[in-house]
Amino acid sequence: MAVLAVICAGGLLVDDRGLVGSPIWFKPFKFAVSFLAYGLSLAWMVSFLPSGRARRVGWWAGTFVAAASVVEMVIIVGQVVRGRRSHFNHQTPLDDALFGVMADAVVVLWLATLTIAVLLLRTRNLDRAAASAMRSGITLALTGAAVGFLMVRPAPGQESGESGVVGAHSVGVPDGGPSMPLTGWATTGGDLRIPHFFGMHALQLLPLVVMALLALAPRLSRLRAPRVRLRLVRIAAAAYAGVFALLLWQALRGQPLLRPDGATLALAGLIAVATAAAAWAALRTTHAAHKEVDQEVDQGVDQGVDQEDDEEVDKEVDKEVDKEVDKEGDGEVDEEWEPVA
Repeated sequence: MAVLAVICAGGLLVDDRGLVGSPIWFKPFKFAVSFLAYGLSLAWMVSFLPSGRARRVGWWAGTFVAAASVVEMVIIVGQVVRGRRSHFNHQTPLDDALFGVMADAVVVLWLATLTIAVLLLRTRNLDRAAASAMRSGITLALTGAAVGFLMVRPAPGQESGESGVVGAHSVGVPDGGPSMPLTGWATTGGDLRIPHFFGMHALQLLPLVVMALLALAPRLSRLRAPRVRLRLVRIAAAAYAGVFALLLWQALRGQPLLRPDGATLALAGLIAVATAAAAWAALRTTHAAHKEVDQEVDQGVDQGVDQEDDEEVDKEVDKEVDKEVDKEGDGEVDEEWEPVA
């Protein structure tokens, strides 16, 4: 996919043809980059599956994802070379057959990803925050990919079996109209590619939240408690799901991304406030637990704990905080977050 992305980038530089209101090589370039990120993320997640049957099934599922991605890209690039549309194209028997193969490849990719999601749900050897991020990310990715099925429905003025083009990503306006730079998303109507893109890339963004929390934990004591990281990841996943639903609702109403109405802005504000409040509550709970344990330790120091043992005391504080914050959990210590060999 990396090689294809480079080839398509070269096509953008040397081929000035356009198709449906966009440079003809822009679509294959976007798809190549997206498939590359998607495949690498899934491969990383499969590495966390326990060795044995789960790992073998995950490996085969990943192989099917890769194969389906290659089939999609071969057809997209082939249609670019021919100067034809790849998606929604039924103008000739060949175009119709190629789009049919692409549709089948998408179904295979979706089912293979679902298989990996089920395997991750059954895996118990993960840090809980990491597991939550991966499971939420892959679930949102599956939901975002499913938005593609909405695009193959006949748009107004189209009829299955009659029209040369059946399906569209724009809502309320024809495909190929005014669009945003770089993304190519419609600026005069709704665009289903926006929630499609946003949902699918939860696969990368939510695990990045975990990595950021782990990187900040040494500097911010409140993030050292595993339960707090788990809560923050769940809050991030819920916020991501809320934004995804909002983007889908906005697109289905034929509303441009950058021209939201009052209802869209109100819901966006509600999601932002709820997310901030939930994150503040999660962090405040940790702070309160830390203060309570610190007071208990200080009392112990006043009663005769030697100052040279401060380092050991600090370690005990962190352990006690983890237990205090983790009251509603299962009480077990999380395992180290590393791929299973």
